[in-house]
Amino acid sequence: MDLYEDERLDYIVENELSIIQSPNVFSFSLDAILLAHFAWVPITRGKTADLCSGNGIIPLLLSRKSKVMIDGLEIQQRLYDMGQRSVALNDLHDQITLYNGDLKDLPTEMKRESYDAVTCNPPYFKSKRNEQRNLNEHLTIARHEVLCTLDDVIQACSSLVKQGGKVSLVHRPERLLDIMTMMRKYRIEPKRMQLVYPKANKEANVLLIEGIKDGKPDLKVLPPFVVYEDNGTYTSEMKALYNEL
Repeated sequence: MDLYEDERLDYIVENELSIIQSPNVFSFSLDAILLAHFAWVPITRGKTADLCSGNGIIPLLLSRKSKVMIDGLEIQQRLYDMGQRSVALNDLHDQITLYNGDLKDLPTEMKRESYDAVTCNPPYFKSKRNEQRNLNEHLTIARHEVLCTLDDVIQACSSLVKQGGKVSLVHRPERLLDIMTMMRKYRIEPKRMQLVYPKANKEANVLLIEGIKDGKPDLKVLPPFVVYEDNGTYTSEMKALYNEL
């Protein structure tokens, strides 16, 4: 597999799953690992979609716990190309199909209301003035609401998922009210959420939330998830998460 000059090959799951990354373009974060573990996906029957796929990290991880077809959508051509090569590298082209496109204008191949589950790790930050954004265009688009807003993301998720299907997002806790408001706006009823803490004595910095299309109100809040011990090592629950990948 050919790599560009600024690219490297990383292992996600020891020697079993690998991915192409670039510090100048995109490298996945712990948030993607957390979402892939948190999200419900059908195991043997059905279909899953992932939006804002980046270099394909979440579809690759979901393939570890599901045998169904997984479609991913990424707007940046360079990231899409990285994801395509990673899918081929792991010989997963029969299960994962990536598309290069805009979630505000979904590809015709991604049929409306045809997915049992939809996942998304969207841009977290509201668009800022040009001088406040990351100078790297790829990272700016991935992190800031430049090409899509939270409203666009949740509308697209709702458009793709079946009635009774599940939508799972990873985001920032400070956007919780915005997320719940927009989920209900687009018929996604929040059903399950979890806050993730970097350490036990720190504020939460990651939000995991799942909703059901046209579901009944019944939100369950899961126990807090802590990533690091005070000495900087992974907690037992974080180690267990990695063991389940």
